[in-house]
Amino acid sequence: MNTNYHTIIIGGGAAGFFTAINLAERLPEAKIAILERGKDVLQKVRISGGGRCNVTHAEFIPKELSLNYPRGEKELLGPFHSFMTGDTIAWFEERGVTLKIEEDGRMFPTTDSSQTIINCFLELAQKFNIEILTSHNVTSINKEENWNVYTKEEQFACENLVITAGSSPKVWEMMRELGHSIERAVPSLFTFNIVDKKITELAGIALEATVEIPKLKLESQGPLLITHWGFSGPAILKMSAWGARDLNQSDYKFDVVINWLNHISRQDCYETLIAQRSSKRQVGNEWLFDLPKRLWKFLVASINLTEKNWADCSNNDLQNLATVLTASTFSINGKSTFKEEFVTAGGVDLKEINFKTFASKKQENLYLAGEVLNIDAITGGFNFQNAWTGGWMIAQSIDD
Repeated sequence: MNTNYHTIIIGGGAAGFFTAINLAERLPEAKIAILERGKDVLQKVRISGGGRCNVTHAEFIPKELSLNYPRGEKELLGPFHSFMTGDTIAWFEERGVTLKIEEDGRMFPTTDSSQTIINCFLELAQKFNIEILTSHNVTSINKEENWNVYTKEEQFACENLVITAGSSPKVWEMMRELGHSIERAVPSLFTFNIVDKKITELAGIALEATVEIPKLKLESQGPLLITHWGFSGPAILKMSAWGARDLNQSDYKFDVVINWLNHISRQDCYETLIAQRSSKRQVGNEWLFDLPKRLWKFLVASINLTEKNWADCSNNDLQNLATVLTASTFSINGKSTFKEEFVTAGGVDLKEINFKTFASKKQENLYLAGEVLNIDAITGGFNFQNAWTGGWMIAQSIDD
């Protein structure tokens, strides 16, 4: 095997393949190899979106798209003007893969199978003679005239080196040795484990809510899901991404305050409850605000109002009810990974990357894309969009 390459890509995931294919389409004569440490490539693509592959998100304004990145928002704004959602959709369509938009904005292949994306990439890699070398664990990298890349199996040389190895502490260490600063990795995108297990009897209930962690000045709004272990859903996942470092610092022990009525204030809630005093029915049997019946009964029972008639409720009773409806407090102790989509905040410091090209400012002919950088997003296809944008920009920049 000829071990001298025009470009070597370390990491056989979304960003790695997208870089390789776009580069090969631009420079068909270039000899390109992807080195993947595992037995299989594109593993995250395979499991994303429950095996359907959440390719991107239907957000077509660069500024609005960038707001979904707790780390990377500012840096990705420029690149998104060059390649973002519409370009991603067109790119796949031109290569025979049609995407569809779901109600929540997530985009999937119309086949509802991640294998469609994998097949597209593998066929294009084969068409352009991109070498895919699996079970090639990179042990070290150095730069002489060209780049030298060492695996346990052999040594490679290349003019351009692209790092798309995801959240790999080992690769981060190699980047540190090449002069880069690394932001320490902490989990992002996780669900909250609750101390008081009573509410977990309501597992399966989902509703729009506002969630706050007063101690950390974090707030989030959106669908909240009660689970067998605590709280999940977009409202919690967004909060876990935006507060990743603060939540890690607090050792995942904090109080969360939930407004089950979403935007309705405590005072407005109280005034609605006062108006209920004309009713002779029991509080537990007449639920308001379109709340799920089981949740209403749980909240009313928590302050012993289930069998009291509305007409007999004191001002104090109704103040307490307004509080549990708009500011229920729960103690959180620990977190759980969201499905298989383990995402970390951390990686190569963004100040050390030129975001016009995704090139390293520390080393010539070194490029980085995807989660190896200190970029991460909330759930919904945004992490993949970061991979596509970075890969495309690198492919346009090499030899430019």
